[in-house]
Amino acid sequence: MLALAGCGQADVPPERRPAFESAEDLPEKLGADGTTITVGDPDAKVKVHLYEDLRCPVCGQFETSGGGPQLRKAVIERHATARYTLASFLDDRVGGSGSEKAVNALCAALKEGKFVEYHEVLYLNQPEESVDGYLLKLAGQVEGLRSTAFDAAVKSMKYRDFVAASQKAYERAGGAAEPEGPGTPTAVINDKRIPAETNGVLQDGTVFAELLQQIHANPWEWEATTL
Repeated sequence: MLALAGCGQADVPPERRPAFESAEDLPEKLGADGTTITVGDPDAKVKVHLYEDLRCPVCGQFETSGGGPQLRKAVIERHATARYTLASFLDDRVGGSGSEKAVNALCAALKEGKFVEYHEVLYLNQPEESVDGYLLKLAGQVEGLRSTAFDAAVKSMKYRDFVAASQKAYERAGGAAEPEGPGTPTAVINDKRIPAETNGVLQDGTVFAELLQQIHANPWEWEATTL
């Protein structure tokens, strides 16, 4: 469960308070490829692979007011598994190193078994530039995350190799047609990528929830669907 340790409840606007209940029961791990972070029951019928950049405002919309909360609900209910590939290309486009620092911090949180909670907190409080102090302050909202080791990993960019490898994985996901990556957010559900022209489904929580429910109930129909 999440607790606002080190940051009083009154200091955090209601819309920026984490609400990921029962997160401690969710398994989370780094995949064999060294870059894909998987959250939830690996045997769930619905597998949603998300490509995100922590500084992407459209990713922020998805995670806070779009399909993200519905995906978290489905993961908690063991109906879906969420997979994440974390890009950091926006640093090159708009300047700074906020994306890279956020991805590094999320890797440090994964080492502590707190990825899923911290991921939500970062999007609820998405800054333009994720500086070290801000990342550590937000980590204080996740019970048990702050420690000497975690703080040192954030400040030293301990997992910079993971950051670089994740960006390369994101670029590879675009294939020959999109060598710089598929864009963020991109969702691939049971190996089917939601095309750009219908990507609006990601921002409509009700529609996205219905889609997840339909795929869970009839996965073979989704497999046969042409997008």
